[in-house]
Amino acid sequence: MSNFINPLLVGTTAHLEQNNSKISAKQLVLAGVGSLIIGAALKKTGHAKTGAFVAGLAIPLLTSAVYKKIKSKKLENVNKSTDITGNYYEH
Repeated sequence: MSNFINPLLVGTTAHLEQNNSKISAKQLVLAGVGSLIIGAALKKTGHAKTGAFVAGLAIPLLTSAVYKKIKSKKLENVNKSTDITGNYYEH
């Protein structure tokens, strides 16, 4: 039986991360900050509901950028080890 509760969660994380790898962390941060600015501008012009929706997109975008940055740092350090003196060497 497939995922009855949420059929959108059927995809594997490897598939999701493969599609997500096309966007850099810097682009995600810029999109998050841009969404905050556009949301604030929309609220000031009187479009409160639309502004709240657009500004609400900032949190998922920024958390995705942080996740991507942490993941890339961990992948860099996977093949590195240290000796007793603390010097890094590659496997």
